[in-house]
Amino acid sequence: MGTEGYDEKSPIETDHAESADGQGKRREDIELQHLGYNPELIRTRSLYTLLFQSLAIIAVPFGEGTALLSAVVGGGQLAYFVGWIVVSILDQCIAMSLAELASRYPTSAGPYYWSFQLSKGRGREALSFFTGWVFLIGNWTIALSVNFGTASLLAGTVTMLLLIFYAFCIGMFLVCAFGNRFLPYIDTTAAVWNAVTIIVVLIGLSATADVGRHSVADTLAHYDTTFSGWGGFTFFIGLLPAAYTYAALGLISSMAEECRDPAVDLPKALSFCIPISFVAGLFFILPICATMPPLADILDAPAAQALPYIFHTVMGSPGGGLALMFFILGVAIFCSISITVAASRCTWAFARDGAIPGHKWWSKVNKDQTPVNALALLTIIQMLLGLINFGSTAAFTAFASVGTIALAVAYATPVAASMLQGRRAVATARFGWPKLVGWTVNTVTVLWVGFQVVLFSMPAALPVTLLTMNWASVVFVGFMAISLAYYLLFARKTYRGPPESDGL
Repeated sequence: MGTEGYDEKSPIETDHAESADGQGKRREDIELQHLGYNPELIRTRSLYTLLFQSLAIIAVPFGEGTALLSAVVGGGQLAYFVGWIVVSILDQCIAMSLAELASRYPTSAGPYYWSFQLSKGRGREALSFFTGWVFLIGNWTIALSVNFGTASLLAGTVTMLLLIFYAFCIGMFLVCAFGNRFLPYIDTTAAVWNAVTIIVVLIGLSATADVGRHSVADTLAHYDTTFSGWGGFTFFIGLLPAAYTYAALGLISSMAEECRDPAVDLPKALSFCIPISFVAGLFFILPICATMPPLADILDAPAAQALPYIFHTVMGSPGGGLALMFFILGVAIFCSISITVAASRCTWAFARDGAIPGHKWWSKVNKDQTPVNALALLTIIQMLLGLINFGSTAAFTAFASVGTIALAVAYATPVAASMLQGRRAVATARFGWPKLVGWTVNTVTVLWVGFQVVLFSMPAALPVTLLTMNWASVVFVGFMAISLAYYLLFARKTYRGPPESDGL
């Protein structure tokens, strides 16, 4: 890895590095000014707390658990186990591609800033604007899906679900708004809680196995194509849980301006989070595959909640299943906190560049150096979108897919722009990959994202009805139509893109 020029100082020494003119400025603040921004947020994040936040956002037990039903429809154990391996490899290419860009341009503006700097010509402002909106939509909807999914674990009726969801959104706002200095410690606790949860599930399911244990062959490769109606394509439907789990990995880029050395620590966190999550995921997935009840019974689980049904059935009692779900709920709450923090920073950064209506208000930072107004906007948007659950459960479910699609497109756009530029910009980053590796992971990223857009737009099962239709593409196009209207009517006259970088 290319980390030439990296000064091996302790965090304290780095924090007090002096500029050439003798002023006591941090090096990372000087670098940020070269990118066109003045530092406004407090730098409390180290490599480890960034990595812990990444792991909390990925939240293997929550992501693989809440989307497990798609793996069942996609064929069962083969899709769940092998799908985890395949998607981990593919998404590691995305993480490695983003790592170089985050090192070259370490700013909370993230993908839309990268797209602007890597593009030339008159269309770069429009490309930056729409990349930013795609990334913002992805942040909002993925946070929405996590918060609503967490609330659904606590609720029994639709009415109660909405009330719990609202209470949960407000609770997340209060924690993130007034507990900013404690958030790194919360992320550290989240990483420990994730590990404990996986161990508890592993031991609980393996030791009890009330409905029996499958053979090694069935545990790793049982495959039933009769549920989806897609025939040979059924396996790809089963990739959805893993893809959803990793969807928000790039949100950590929005934490760049709270890192002590973002040009190195941020890309390292991006690069390491998937290998760690992959290994942890195996210990979570394998005991489920080995003790899974009949697939047809899982599809008939109450409220279409596969994981609680599996826990209840395999543990042999409601109490045993409830105990395991308690740990999953903790993972979900920590994930909601971490993802809300990252999404609020994305919202704040985009508002800072004047791309959101009312941007002057949403880009304000309070005296504690927390973007509370942007956090409030994120909370309001989620609560408004939550109302859609009353009108159409299928439409609301599409938001999870929209989040994955939008984030994937936002990741691929600057990667593709970098490739068209011959990867010249990332060649000067303090953290990078050898030329052949860089081109390979970039190519896989673009191709995999293109496939994800198609995959997450498809209905999970045939024949398609109004209830089983996947509305993700409709919702995504609707969001983009709104952003296009705003751009044509207002933003194209005022938005000039993020500041021009003068190099590092």
